[in-house]
Amino acid sequence: MTVRSRVPSSREPAVAELAGPQIAPPNGDSPGLAKFHVPEVVFGPGALAELGHCARRLGARRPFLVTDGGITEARWAAEAAGHLDAVGLSAVVWDAVTPNPKDHEVEAAHQRYAESGADVIIGVGGGSVIDAAKGVAILSGNGGRILDYEGVDQVVNPIPPLVMAPSTSGTGADVSQFAIITDTANATKITILSRALVPEISVVDPRLLTSMPDWLNAATGLDALTHAIESYVSRAHNTLTEQHSLHAAKLITGNLARTLFRPTEAEPRVAMAQGALEAGMAFTNAILGATHAMSHQVGGLLDAPHGVINGVLLPHVIRFNAEADPSRYVPVAAAIGIDTAGVPPVEVAFTLADRVRELADVVGVPQTLRSLGVSDVDIPVLTRNTLKDACLTTNPREARATDIAGLFRAAL
Repeated sequence: MTVRSRVPSSREPAVAELAGPQIAPPNGDSPGLAKFHVPEVVFGPGALAELGHCARRLGARRPFLVTDGGITEARWAAEAAGHLDAVGLSAVVWDAVTPNPKDHEVEAAHQRYAESGADVIIGVGGGSVIDAAKGVAILSGNGGRILDYEGVDQVVNPIPPLVMAPSTSGTGADVSQFAIITDTANATKITILSRALVPEISVVDPRLLTSMPDWLNAATGLDALTHAIESYVSRAHNTLTEQHSLHAAKLITGNLARTLFRPTEAEPRVAMAQGALEAGMAFTNAILGATHAMSHQVGGLLDAPHGVINGVLLPHVIRFNAEADPSRYVPVAAAIGIDTAGVPPVEVAFTLADRVRELADVVGVPQTLRSLGVSDVDIPVLTRNTLKDACLTTNPREARATDIAGLFRAAL
């Protein structure tokens, strides 16, 4: 029997084909390649009980537990230390971390770490605690001052293993390659971005979320929503991040308000924990955009809650980006329940911006930066610092100084 191969008609569309084995790598970047770097994740109510086993697997003999006063008061730090003790590990506890962790706090924590002979670093708390724990790890492996590591891939030497247990549903720091530290001398925040900062293990226990005060619950929830939306439209998005971004946006918009009205109900808390986790996994690989680049500067200037600032800025940035290309916002809008059928993309994007603002109103976030303490005289320095922030490079629309200043003015 003769088998004939069919010759494609010239009218048929071209079909992409995969190449076979190659002796040498192809020249240039291969199209369609995507990276997706995340920790091992232990997820669910009661997951904190696994903390000791996680530390043991990483070779811990004397773990360094970074936390803060609120987590200590809520007894989560004691529970974490108890789980470590149950597997024979006596933790060195450091809880002198404040919101928006300061450069001097990180350096003081590192001094204690070095003096104690500790090894594996564990963070139990919100994004500030986790960023401070990462800062200790950076200094342990690389020396110097924490501000020396601003920018991309400045952490060149190995760092101690990291285990993180987030107590908020928003920052994504427990799975990200970011650390945000306040430069107290210049009243700004620096962004440290390195793959080395992705923790080995993230222990996500939704029980920890129940002790957040309402303002922190609202702030971190809006931070997670900003991660979901900015990562989806980012210039660095890829096929492995997109579905996490969209699902996170759906979970967060559907459950954030419920967690405020019924703080101990399990279903919305678990959903928010998952939404924050997925948004974190998306943005650590796709990076973010102008909202975060601007928010970092306001937070550094005022020591204000990061997520609250995001809630104010995000609708303005969505509208700005959509003026150039609104199409990327359409799937996000559809994911959170906005009717997009037959609606011009720019209208969809502006409706999405309005919906974000409506959620911020429901959870009690102010409408303007002025109400947080920003004034017109602050805009030039905020603009200059925003232009240096690594997150701005992946914003989907080019943003010049005049654009950034205009966005700050619009948000006043």
